[in-house]
Amino acid sequence: MSNRKKLHLVSLGCTKNLVDSEVMLGRLKEYEITDDNTIADVIIVNTCGFIDAAKEESINTVLNLHDERKENSILVMSGCLTERYREELQADMPEIDIFTGVGDYEKIDELIASKQSTFSPEVYLATEASGRVITGSNYHAYIKIAEGCNQACSFCAIPSFKGKLHSRSLSSIVKEVEMLVKDGYYDFSFISQDSSSYGRDMKMSDGLIELVKAVETVEGVTSARILYLYPSTTTFELIDTIADSTVFQTYYDMPIQHIDNPMLKTMKRGFGERQTIALLAHMKSKPNAFLRTSLIAGHPGEGEMSFEKLCDFMKDFEFDRFNTFHYSNEETTSAYTLTQVPQETIDERANILGQIAEENTKASLKKMIGQTLTVVIDGESDEHEYLLSARPLNWAVDIDGEILINDTSELKVEYGKLYEAKVTELAGSQLLATLLP
Repeated sequence: MSNRKKLHLVSLGCTKNLVDSEVMLGRLKEYEITDDNTIADVIIVNTCGFIDAAKEESINTVLNLHDERKENSILVMSGCLTERYREELQADMPEIDIFTGVGDYEKIDELIASKQSTFSPEVYLATEASGRVITGSNYHAYIKIAEGCNQACSFCAIPSFKGKLHSRSLSSIVKEVEMLVKDGYYDFSFISQDSSSYGRDMKMSDGLIELVKAVETVEGVTSARILYLYPSTTTFELIDTIADSTVFQTYYDMPIQHIDNPMLKTMKRGFGERQTIALLAHMKSKPNAFLRTSLIAGHPGEGEMSFEKLCDFMKDFEFDRFNTFHYSNEETTSAYTLTQVPQETIDERANILGQIAEENTKASLKKMIGQTLTVVIDGESDEHEYLLSARPLNWAVDIDGEILINDTSELKVEYGKLYEAKVTELAGSQLLATLLP
């Protein structure tokens, strides 16, 4: 039995949070990681404070872990929720031993040693020197390129607790990619709140284009994608640069939130329907392009005609994937004081959009039957022990689904390695494929 102290860490919310959680793991390497929270000496919950459902999940997770934890263990609550509601949570949650926000991930070892709660005024942004421990994959890593956001969307509270855009230097990003390549990683997802604005705070006019070109020069990067483009900061040149890249997937993830002009105005998206559609059409015209977006159902001001227009557009345009958020009324946002759409209507609309999303996904999958793809094998599928779970390299990790391999052509399969596979059929909502010898 190891007599090292044990650590149980739960990372909630987005992949940007995951990177910060991985930094904490890097600082706490002397601990043994355990899945069993009841035996852990230290329990950390890196919370999400984005919308009501996420806040609720964060608080329930923390309280459940408190109920089951062993005596004299230390319970830490970090991240966006604690940053956003630091006074209220410290007053209302005596169960927590240490509170910390979004500025002190690299000091987590000191906080635990001193049992101090602290909130730095600066938002933390990992660099190549952060000593992250990558989790969940032996070949793919997320790279956070910026923190904060300069947009003023009516529904989003993130700038109120994450502050203005703060980009990492290009050399820091390239160094981190080079270090990870040396450790065997070859597939990367570049993330931030608004990736197409990368570098604008450092007076770079085409920061993301420069990033694409810089990453292409790193030997050993097989595949990369950019998540979270913003319509008004995405240019046709950026779309072309991604499509022409030998390393970056022709993958466009641009949350549009709505398509109706009056709604876009109410949402303070600063970009109209015509320009948004022009960008999307340009993306779609690229060979092998994969398009993902997200929408908000039931934002204040969304009337029946607005909603119908959105539904018609989503049916006609056929994104490869899209997800819908139920509008959540958040303090510190400009939509907070507007006349709200009834919750029942919000749920109904989200449900209708969810059905359209399923049809979109099915149509996208059908087009892949008969294609030969480069896939990475992630392991046994949860569906069945005789099926393998694979991901085409032009799909994003965890969010775009899996392809099931039901015939390996007697190849020796290694998890995390690349194979050529032929897609044979669509069974329900699952693609099946055969590995090519």
